[in-house]
Amino acid sequence: MTMRTGTLSPDGVRTMFDRVAPVYDTMNRVTTMGLDGRWRRLAATAVVRDGDRVLDAACGTGDLALEADRVGGDVTGLDFSERMLERARRKSSSVEWVRGDLLSLPFADGAFDVATIGFGLRNVADLEAGVRELARVVRPGGRLAVLELTRPRGVLRRFYRLWFDVLIPLAGRVLPGGGAYSYLPASVRRFPGPEDVTGVLERAGFARVRHRLLAGGIVALHTAERA
Repeated sequence: MTMRTGTLSPDGVRTMFDRVAPVYDTMNRVTTMGLDGRWRRLAATAVVRDGDRVLDAACGTGDLALEADRVGGDVTGLDFSERMLERARRKSSSVEWVRGDLLSLPFADGAFDVATIGFGLRNVADLEAGVRELARVVRPGGRLAVLELTRPRGVLRRFYRLWFDVLIPLAGRVLPGGGAYSYLPASVRRFPGPEDVTGVLERAGFARVRHRLLAGGIVALHTAERA
């Protein structure tokens, strides 16, 4: 398990995000050219309704949880990196921030109307088990949004390879936790494509699964309902 292969143990992932927490938000803005906020807003507005109980899993520094809160959700943000949660807590006191593991969520069956996860699913050690946990805590008829990086197939493919495989790792060499920026492109390469993610969601108990490609196919937004 290494940064360069995009496969790390759970402890390795936690340590990586603890180290990168001080520059995480800045690097998100830089590596997406400021588009990541728009993607998170799209994810939140696609599934969250006023008054919904919302779980934002693998919440990181909390930006997707904050978008769900703005829509009117009663939001819980969960992450297993304490350093990331420290930064999330500085952004909002209306969201409940919880330290926990996506593979063993500390919530009852059907506790939420909605679950969201933004750019975190590819870091889970067992993808199928993680999605099953999300399905477990969402009530029947509830909704899910998954926002994740993917591999473009069209005209942006060459630009994507230059940006993710060359420029981002170079930037990471001068930043805290810079190894994370070698891990990032490798983790995207090994993560299933949008059609395969649809299959994972369906096997876990979600129905009406749809996906939308954003930014020329660099990002996929999946939405689904709990069967």
